[in-house]
Amino acid sequence: MNKLYTLLLVLFSLHAFAQKTYIQCGKLIDGTSNQPQSQMTIVVEGTTITDIQKGYTNGGASDKVIDLKNKTVLPGLIDCHVHLESQQSKTSMLEQFTKTDADVAYDAAVYAKRTLLAGFTTVRDLGGSGVNISLRKAVAKGLVDGPRIMTAGRAISGSGGHMDNSDGFRDDAFNHKMGPDDGVADGPDEMIKAVRLQFKRGSDVIKIASTGGVLDLSENSSGAEMTIDEIKAVVETAKDYGLKVACHAHGAEGIRRAIIGGVASIEHGSFMNDEDFALAKQHGTYLVPTIIAGKSVADSAKIPGFFPPVIMRKATEVGTQIQATFGRAYKAGVKIAFGTDAGVYRHGKNAMEFQYMVEAGMPPMEAIKAATVNAADLLGMSNKVGSISKGKFADIVAVDGDPLADITTLQKMAFVMKDGKIYANQ
Repeated sequence: MNKLYTLLLVLFSLHAFAQKTYIQCGKLIDGTSNQPQSQMTIVVEGTTITDIQKGYTNGGASDKVIDLKNKTVLPGLIDCHVHLESQQSKTSMLEQFTKTDADVAYDAAVYAKRTLLAGFTTVRDLGGSGVNISLRKAVAKGLVDGPRIMTAGRAISGSGGHMDNSDGFRDDAFNHKMGPDDGVADGPDEMIKAVRLQFKRGSDVIKIASTGGVLDLSENSSGAEMTIDEIKAVVETAKDYGLKVACHAHGAEGIRRAIIGGVASIEHGSFMNDEDFALAKQHGTYLVPTIIAGKSVADSAKIPGFFPPVIMRKATEVGTQIQATFGRAYKAGVKIAFGTDAGVYRHGKNAMEFQYMVEAGMPPMEAIKAATVNAADLLGMSNKVGSISKGKFADIVAVDGDPLADITTLQKMAFVMKDGKIYANQ
């Protein structure tokens, strides 16, 4: 009896291992080609794409077939700028003092699933309390449904900078002075320490802020707040650990310093000027525009009492600028990677960014590439994600209609697969 049980177990295992999934695609946008392909089949084994075939194929009797003949199929989308721990509201500032890490973790699990079901199978989380590192681990273990996460842990800025949570509060409002442990550092030596702490805690990208920001209580959103030497110290230390650096920056001078300092990407780039565009092209620096976040804060600023007065002013000044600057950057030839700043607006609405990119002059296929092949390149994951290609993760999404004719079709997913597992199939 034991021998028979063992034999049946082996046969079952072999059957499960041998099973393939054949995804029949009416139209396929593979993430790299300039033109879509018609009547294609993607073959998936386990977590991996093993073949892309012309025509509709079915495999063997034991294989699974998914019929997407009336849909447009794309690689799983990538958002290079999210904040999965939170979502902006009238009470966001108060919640810094009332929510525990457990509260944040439960919220983050909801936001992660919402992001995945929106078709974003990989994201880069650019800063939170550190719960984002635990969330990344939970998703990787299969305990929580969510996108594949690359995270910065805590972001880093100088004293009084965008990441200094004590901005605008009296000196004794917190029980300690903010320092590298909190992502607040001054001078190259403290910057080095702050990077090392984030690496120690498990971050796989470093986020800094070389200018002020909108959603803090400081007065200036665009002034330069890090020196070139400080930025270089961050970049060189991160490089030692194999990590890239993303830089929050609104003002032109802070952007210039960040590019010269060697960051991989400028986040937002609201007031980039022609010199910044030229430098970004010279250094190969990506712009991650986050247009939807700008529009969202500008809209919220119109609601009485939604923001404190200082944030309301900055939201109006900065939020209305990002889309136009993005359009100029694209026309100037700056490399663009898709990112939205999700959490500043409602999670799950990430694909609205495509609409705003197209409105600013980017062709639909280029906008899609920004969220596939370009985003994968920025994240250093081109060998794993970003296209429908042999050997890459089976991250596959589909929509009704043609996003090249109507980019808004990407705002409603009909099919979502990540790592070969189906999360939505309508």
